[in-house]
Amino acid sequence: MEEKTFTVITEEGKEEEYEVVLTFKSDETNKAYVIYKRPGEDEEEVFAAIYDEEKNDGGELTRIETEEEWDMIEEVLNSFLDEEENTEE
Repeated sequence: MEEKTFTVITEEGKEEEYEVVLTFKSDETNKAYVIYKRPGEDEEEVFAAIYDEEKNDGGELTRIETEEEWDMIEEVLNSFLDEEENTEE
């Protein structure tokens, strides 16, 4: 996978860089999602957000608030990691 990174400006004005693990769009919710992590850390600690590329210059991340969306994201991530593990063998 090609490394992709993005920078988030926190509410305190601090810039934080993250590495994209996976992006996908759900037909069920009609939303795009991004799963990401801090560079150099393992994939055990990942974050996820709704991604709207048309908002603000460069896109906007929005918090995921429903348990159903979290369950879907966990399922997609687990499938992705299983697939990656199988291709490495």
